[in-house]
Amino acid sequence: MAKRLTCDVVVVGAGMVGAACALYAARAGLDVVVVDRGPVAGGTTGAGEGNLLVSDKERGPELELALLSARLWAELAEEFGSAVEYEPKGGVVVAATTEALASLKDFAAAQHAAGVMTEVVDADQVRSLEPHLAPGLAGGVLYSQDAQVMPALAAAHLVRASGARLCTGRTVTGVLRTAEGAVRGVRTDDGEIHAPAVINAAGTWGGDVAALAGAHLPVLPRRGFVLVTEPLPRLVRHKVYAADYVADVASDSAALQTSPVVEGTAAGPVLIGASRERVGFDRSFSLPVVRSLALGATRLFPFLERVRALRTYVGFRPYLPDHLPAIGPDPRVPGLFHACGHEGAGIGLATGTGHLIAQALGGKTTDLDLTAFRPDRFSGDEVNSP
Repeated sequence: MAKRLTCDVVVVGAGMVGAACALYAARAGLDVVVVDRGPVAGGTTGAGEGNLLVSDKERGPELELALLSARLWAELAEEFGSAVEYEPKGGVVVAATTEALASLKDFAAAQHAAGVMTEVVDADQVRSLEPHLAPGLAGGVLYSQDAQVMPALAAAHLVRASGARLCTGRTVTGVLRTAEGAVRGVRTDDGEIHAPAVINAAGTWGGDVAALAGAHLPVLPRRGFVLVTEPLPRLVRHKVYAADYVADVASDSAALQTSPVVEGTAAGPVLIGASRERVGFDRSFSLPVVRSLALGATRLFPFLERVRALRTYVGFRPYLPDHLPAIGPDPRVPGLFHACGHEGAGIGLATGTGHLIAQALGGKTTDLDLTAFRPDRFSGDEVNSP
C-alpha cells in the first residue's frame, strides 16, 4: 500500500544543502521529512572535496553568504568535534608572476574590505607555509578562514542531528498543489508526503524539481574530476591553488577548463583538482582531463611526480548562469522554497543557506538580503546546452 506522511516541510535532496536545511528548519521547531531517490550524500556532495571557502569569492552576495556560512560551520564544528573532520587549515592562493601577484593583491584587498581575513605573503613566506611548493613563485595570499570537512560524514551528521524523518530510495515524481496553486506536498514513487512547504535542495537536479512545480530554474551540470593520492600526511598543509582558479570558477564557458588545486586531508590522501566542463551528465572517464590535473598539480608541488594516484572520481556541480545559487521562496509557487544551484561551493555555503531558508520558512527577516538569490530572476531565455 502506498505510504502517506504528513509534516511541516519536505526537503527534496539529502546532500549537504538539504541536510543543512533540515537541521536549521528542525531547530526552528518544524517537523521535517527529507526525501531522496538515493542515499545521503549520494550526488554532488559525495563527489566533493569538502571545501569551506571564502578565498575564491569576490566581494558581493556570495561572499556575504560564505562568511555567514563559515561562522555557522565553526559553531557546528564545536558541536560535532572531529566527527565531520573539520579542519580550519586555511588556504593559500599563489601567483607565478609579479603581474599575477598584483592582480591577486587587488582581489584580496576588495575581499578584506568586505570582512575577509587576508594576508599577503612574499615568495619566502609562501615557502615557509608550504615547504614543498615549487620554487620561483612570486608570492601569494593566505586566507585563514578557509576550512574543510569530510562531506559525506558531515551531511550524515547534519541529517542525524536534525532528527528529520529520512526517506531514501524514494523518487519525487510530482509537487502537489492546491486548487489555488499553493504547495501541499510531494508525490513520490512510494506514496505522498503532505506539507505546506517544500524545499528544493536537489542540487544538479534542482531544475527538474522546480519544473515539477511549474517553475523555471535553469540549473545545468558542470562536470569535474578529482584525483586522490596515496596517504601523504601533512605534506600539503593548506588548500593551495593558483590565482587563475578564481577566473575558471567565474567563467561561463562550456569548454574544458583546468587549474591546479591541491590540498591534504585529515585522513592523509591529497586531493587534486580542479576541472570544469559542461557535457551534460556524461560520467565517462577522461584521461586527458586527469592528465591535465596531474600536470598542474606537479607544477605546484614537484614531489607529486613520485606519488601514486589511487583513484579518481567525478561529480556534477549545479551551475546557474549567473553563478549564484537560488535561495528563498519562489513567488510563482506559494510554499515552494529553493536551495540549489551552488555550483562547486555547496558544501561551504550549505550552513548559511539552511539558516536563511529556516528564517524564511518562519516568516522572519533573513540575516542576508535574498534579492540576488531570487529563484525567479531568470527570464527563460538562457542557453540550456550542456
